[in-house]
Order: sequence, then structure tokens, then C-alpha cells
Amino acid sequence: MYFSIKEIKLSLIYNLGIYLAHFGLKCVALFNKKIKEGVNGRSETFNILKININKDDKTLWFHCASLGEYEQGLPVFQALRKHYKTHKIVLSFFSPSGYQIRKNSPIADIVVYLPLDTKKNAKTFLNIVNPELTIFVKYDIWPNFLKELKRKQLRTILISATFRKNQSFFKFYGKILRDALFTFDHIFTQNEASKTLLQSINYNTVTVSGDTRFDRVYSQLNQDNRLDFIETFKANNLCIVAGSTWPPDENLFINYINNKAAKNIKFIIAPHNINKAQIKSLKEKLNTKTILFSEKKKGDLSKAQVFIIDTIGLLSKTYNFADIAYVGGAMGNTGLHNTLEPAVFSIPIIIGNNHSKFPEAKSMIDINGMFSISNQKEFNSILNELIENEDKRINSGKKNLDYIKKNKGAVIQILDYLRI
Repeated sequence: MYFSIKEIKLSLIYNLGIYLAHFGLKCVALFNKKIKEGVNGRSETFNILKININKDDKTLWFHCASLGEYEQGLPVFQALRKHYKTHKIVLSFFSPSGYQIRKNSPIADIVVYLPLDTKKNAKTFLNIVNPELTIFVKYDIWPNFLKELKRKQLRTILISATFRKNQSFFKFYGKILRDALFTFDHIFTQNEASKTLLQSINYNTVTVSGDTRFDRVYSQLNQDNRLDFIETFKANNLCIVAGSTWPPDENLFINYINNKAAKNIKFIIAPHNINKAQIKSLKEKLNTKTILFSEKKKGDLSKAQVFIIDTIGLLSKTYNFADIAYVGGAMGNTGLHNTLEPAVFSIPIIIGNNHSKFPEAKSMIDINGMFSISNQKEFNSILNELIENEDKRINSGKKNLDYIKKNKGAVIQILDYLRI
């Protein structure tokens, strides 16, 4: 009886927390544009679903926290789109950054914000959508939605999951989230350690399939990656692409370009935050001819040394033009961005030193395809070495591509389970 009362209390605390979060988000939305987009978007979800889904429609539901999880799940989503041609596919996001960028995704018929995880919202959402299959990607675990899926006996899987021992699922206070895991019919993990952690709580319907991102980035090689304006900018020069950068990353480049860079080396910088003031500040700090993507028609790209991509959606193709890549996020605490995107183009990669939560980074560092730096001196040293030593540059890049090839195949395992 003690445990049942304790569980009730934990459930009450969780659900009260969701309502408090709802109130808090509405308050913050008054001052934060991004939060406001999410609050307003969530208020429209049920209307959008009711307008676009009829009672007799067959549906699938894909849920992603944000853009990164969408890209991770995309190869699976694409395969299911081809197989379930007559089904309506609902794609939901929690984050405005994911929704705004992929609200017109061709793999979905309907794209919405996921309502907050209240029991009422879960019942309303699933009574409308009633999905034949639901796929959650990586870690966005919402107990009330998942419990309602289980109650309605709707098939649900989690793909590309990773777990760590310090997460709430494996703590004494994490029973609500732990129970939510047991609502999944199957969980596909990225690694053996995650499977072992699940088995430690007696969840056994689990398969180590690997990370679907490997399949996603490898498919990039089969796409048209040409960008005429970057071809004009690069010409026959060696080109360094810095992707998803934050100010601590950009400071490294500002210092290097202003004080060390040879004039025949080209630099492309694609900041993660394309705030106009931040872009303006970055450009003004560079003491060389610099052109923004938004201003490319006004200047001669071939004569610029730095090209700043102040828009979204071009980075994966831009890496195709790199001889050396730098991936941002690990010089500060924002989190390392996607290093697999440049790796597939067979180029060496430089990152900051805060990468402990990114196993793919450790793997590529171990094979000498990626290089971690912690300060300006180390950055200058490895960048100069890669510029000057063509053999090292080529061999390091090849090791990264080989790593991608070795680890792809997760999608096949997931589709095999789904019998597609």
C-alpha cells in the first residue's frame, strides 16, 4: 500500500508540474518570441487535426523533440511514407525550431506542435489521430501520451534511443518515466550500454540497431549537393567550413583569420544563431573581405575570403565543399552539433573539448578523423597542420567516411521488425 500511495503522489506531482509549466510558458511567451511561437502553435494543434483527419482515415504518427531528432528519424519516416501510401502521416514537434523549419516536410500530411503532456490533451489528441503506428525518436518521453497509447492498444516504438546511468529512468524518483518506457512495444537503442541499462530495470524488448543518423547522412551522398554560389566563392582554393557555430567557436576563427590565415584560404561560417545583430557583429570583427548569404547578389563572391551563411537549410550541402570542417557547440556548453554531416563527405573535423556525451565524436577522435581542441593555440596548430599536410587531411577524411559506412544499417533492422 505504501508504494501505491507513493506512486499516486509522484503522479500528482508530475501532472501538477505540467500545468505549472503551461502557466510558466505563457508568462515567458510575453517576452520570448520563440516560446511564444510554441505556445501559440500548441493552441492550434487540435483544430488543425480535426480539419485534416476524418474518422475513417488510417494514420501514422511520428514525434520528434526538435530538428535533430527529425533528421535522425527521417530515413525511417521516408521508408514508411513509401510503404503506407494511403495513410495520413502526422508529424509532431515539441520545439519551435523543429516545427518552423520542417512544417512543410514532404514526409507528412499534417505537421503540428505536440500539446503539453496532460491526460486530457493525450486523450483528445489520440482520439482524433488514432495512429496505426507511432514512432518516438531518441528521448522525448511523455508519460501521459504513452500511457494513453498503451491503453488504446496502439503500436508504439522508440528508435535511436540512448540512455545514461544518471538519467531519471534509473533513479528511485523516476518511476513515472520508467513506467513510460514499458509502454513501448519495442525500443531500438544506439548502443549496447543503453540496452544493458534497460535490461537492468527488466525492460527486455530491446534491440541494438545503431544510430539512424548514419543512414541519414550516408543518403546525402546520393543527393544533388551542388550550390552554384559556393562553387563561385571557393573556386580552386582550399576551403574550411565552420558549421553550427556559437560565439566561442567564432572567436577562434576571428582570431585565426585576422592574424594567421593565408589569403588563398577560403572560410565559410554558418552560425547556429542567425540573429541579425550577432551576424553583423561577426562580420564587423573580420578584417578581410566578407560577404553574407543574404547579400551575395550585391558583391563579388569570388573576391571574398569569408562567406557567412545567415540562413538555414544549407549546411549539409555546404560541407560538400569543405576540405576541412569545424563543428560548433563543444567550445561552450551548448552541446556539440552534428559531426556526421561533414564526416560523410570524407573530410577531417575539428571540434571543441566538451564532447563527452557524444560517442560518435569519441569514435572519430580515436581513429584520427576528428581533432578536439580546448584553446586558440591548439586550434591554430591543428588547423595549420591539416592545411599544410595534404596526406593527413585526405587520410583523416577517409577514416571518417569509413566510420559512417561501418555504422549504417539501423533503418533496415527497424523496418525488418515492422515487417516492411
